[in-house]
Amino acid sequence: MKPLRLPSGALLTALLFLSSFQFPPEDMLPLGARIPLAERRMPATDGESYALQDLQEDQGLLLIFSCNTCPFVRAWEETYGPLSDFARESEVGMALVNSNAGKRPGEDSMAAMKEHAAEAGYQMPYLLDKHSELANAFGAKTTPHVFLFDQAGKLVYRGAINDKFENKDKTARQPYLMQALQQMVAGEAIERADTREIGCSIKRPQS
Repeated sequence: MKPLRLPSGALLTALLFLSSFQFPPEDMLPLGARIPLAERRMPATDGESYALQDLQEDQGLLLIFSCNTCPFVRAWEETYGPLSDFARESEVGMALVNSNAGKRPGEDSMAAMKEHAAEAGYQMPYLLDKHSELANAFGAKTTPHVFLFDQAGKLVYRGAINDKFENKDKTARQPYLMQALQQMVAGEAIERADTREIGCSIKRPQS
């Protein structure tokens, strides 16, 4: 994979501003809600199809709305591997979902997803949400946007992976998601269950 040149200065500010638009009409899934559309099967880059209820493991399910080219995804993508390793060891299912229906065919097509998954070395299912229906059901707004469910299938954390883009030097200091995972698996109350999602807006189908 080619080295990523991250956005900076005015460009990053503009991206953050634009990420506030194109929100779905639905409200975001509230904490405590159960997994929506859990039986809906979606194709994945490995050639299989999966339903979220099948991906959920004994301790829960971690879902990240992602994509191929968003600079915020690329900047956070290095965390996907450690998150996947911890989830697997802790019996928490994990999947990435691409809901950018407005960019198909194109840079978020299944062919592009397969290429990106191979380049990035994804060890978790990378699902295609064909008409952004799953994103709409979750009220997912950005890439990335995290939703973590416990063993009962109830939402216990939503928001960002960490605070990387809340700091001027773009250094992560608060690993929100990893802390939530660790606390959930340990049976502890999650100290910070709701953080601000930051990223590129999910591109819904063109009307």
